[in-house]
Amino acid sequence: MPGSAPISCLGPWPKDVGIIAMELYFPSQYVDQAELEQFDNVPAGKYTIGLGQARMGFCSDREDINSLCLTVVQRLMERNGLSYDSIGRLEVGTETIIDKSKSVKTVLMQLFEDSGNTDVEGIDTTNACYGGTAALFNAVNWVESSSWDGRYALVVAGDIAVYATGSARPTGGAGAVAMLVGPNAPLAFERGLRGTHMQHAYDFYKPDMVSEYPVVDGKLSIECYLSALDRCYSVYRNKIHAQRQRDDSEKHFSLEDFGFLVFHSPYCKLVQKSLARLMLNDFLNHPSPNTETGHFAGLDAFRDIKPEETYFDRDVEKAFMKASAELFERKTKPSLLISNQNGNMYTPSVYGCLASVLAEHTSSQLAGQRVGVFSYGSGFAATLYSLRVTQDHTPGSGLDKLVSSLSDLKVRLNSRTKVSPAVFSESMKLREETHHLASYIPQSSVEGLFPGTWYLTRVDDKHRREYARRPLDDDLPAEPERVRSSTAAEHIPSPAKKMPRIPSTTAGPEAASSN
Repeated sequence: MPGSAPISCLGPWPKDVGIIAMELYFPSQYVDQAELEQFDNVPAGKYTIGLGQARMGFCSDREDINSLCLTVVQRLMERNGLSYDSIGRLEVGTETIIDKSKSVKTVLMQLFEDSGNTDVEGIDTTNACYGGTAALFNAVNWVESSSWDGRYALVVAGDIAVYATGSARPTGGAGAVAMLVGPNAPLAFERGLRGTHMQHAYDFYKPDMVSEYPVVDGKLSIECYLSALDRCYSVYRNKIHAQRQRDDSEKHFSLEDFGFLVFHSPYCKLVQKSLARLMLNDFLNHPSPNTETGHFAGLDAFRDIKPEETYFDRDVEKAFMKASAELFERKTKPSLLISNQNGNMYTPSVYGCLASVLAEHTSSQLAGQRVGVFSYGSGFAATLYSLRVTQDHTPGSGLDKLVSSLSDLKVRLNSRTKVSPAVFSESMKLREETHHLASYIPQSSVEGLFPGTWYLTRVDDKHRREYARRPLDDDLPAEPERVRSSTAAEHIPSPAKKMPRIPSTTAGPEAASSN
C-alpha cells in the first residue's frame, strides 16, 4: 500500500500528514466551447478567450453524484492496491444534493461490504465549492487527533455543475476527486499555515430543491471571490511571518516563496486574474518595492490604491496581469489542464488543478516545492493553505508513485467523445425534465462510458437509486444492475498499473459565477 500508516496511533504526533494518493474522474463526453459559441450566437472568443475555456465535460442522465463518487473511490482503491479495511474515515464534500437526508458517504459504504469494514467515520460536508476542502481538513485533523486508530482517511470531492441556458452555462463541468490521507505523505500539510475567511453573502446559492440550477449574482460572486483571496492571503502571510520571527528570520514573504499556486477555478481567466491579485497584494504590502526593474517596474502609480476599490478596476487588472504574466506561466498555468479541458467541477475544481500540476511535472521538478492552494465556496467560505512536497523523488518513492498515477491525464482527456452543442443542449434538457423523478429509467446509452464507470440504472417509486458498473474489460458481459463491491482478490496489485483501456473519441463573461 502507498504511504506507511503505523500499526498503532499511540506515540508522537504523526509526521507529514497529507495526501498520499489521488484519483480523478471526469465524464467521457464533452462539448467544444468554440462550437458552443456559434450555437449560442455569441461573439467568437467569448467562452474560449473571455473565459479561457476550451472544452466542457458533462453528464448524461446515466450519471449522478453517487455514481461519480462510486467510480472515483473504486478506481483509487484498485489502482493503489488498497483493501477497504485499511480505511478508517471516509468523508464526501459536495454541493450536488439529491437527498436532503441520506449522505453520499452512506451510498459509498456499499463498496466496503465484502471487506466487512463498517467502522468508518465521516459523512458529507456541504458549502458550495468549499465542501471538499472542509472534508480534507477534517480528514487531516482526524489523523492528527486522539481519535485516530492508525488507518487511512479517504476524502471524496465530487459535483455536477450545470446552469440554465444563458451566460453562465459555459462555466459548467463535472467530475470527482478522491484523496488518500495519512502520515508520511508526499504532499504534506504545512502545520499552522492556513488563512481562512468566512462571511455571509447571496452570491451563488441553490434554494430550489427540485432543480439542479443555482441562483447566481455573477458580479457579486466575483467580488466575494477576490475579496476572500485578499483576506486569506493577508492572514496566511501574517502567520508565515510570525513563524519566521520565531525562527529569527526577517525574510519578507512573497509569491516567489511558492513553487506553484493553484486556485479554485470556475473558469481559467479568473485564475489568471487571481494570481495578478496576489501580486497586487505583494506590491501594496512591500515596505519599499522596486518600481524601476523587476516585477513591479512601472507600477508606482498604483502605490496608494485601496484594494477593496479595485475589484473591477480595468487599469489595475491589466497592469498587474501584465506584471504577473511570467509568474503565471511558471507557477499557475500548468494547474489549468483539467479546468480548461473539462470545466468547473465545483468541490473537486481546486484538486483537479492540483492533480494537473502533478501530471504536468516530473517528480524531481516537484520535490521540495511549496504548493499554495486557494479554495473558495460561495456563500461564502475560503481558505488559503500550503502543501510541502517531499524531497524524496527516487523511483518507487511515494512522490514517484503519486506522479505516475496521474501521468495519463492528457491521454484520458483526449480519449473522450466530442458531441455537438445540439446534443449537449438536449442532454441538459433531459436532465432538467427528469431531475429528481421517481419511477425513472435513464434513457441515455451506457456504451460510451469509460470502462469501470458506475452508472444509474433506475430510480424506483420511492426514489431509491440503483447502480451498475461497466466492466473494466469491454469484452466482459455487463455486471448485474445493482451496486456491487469488489473482493480483495479483484484489487489491482500494483500502484503503477496503467488505467484500463479507454474508448477512443468519435470526433477528432464576466457574468459567470465564481462558485
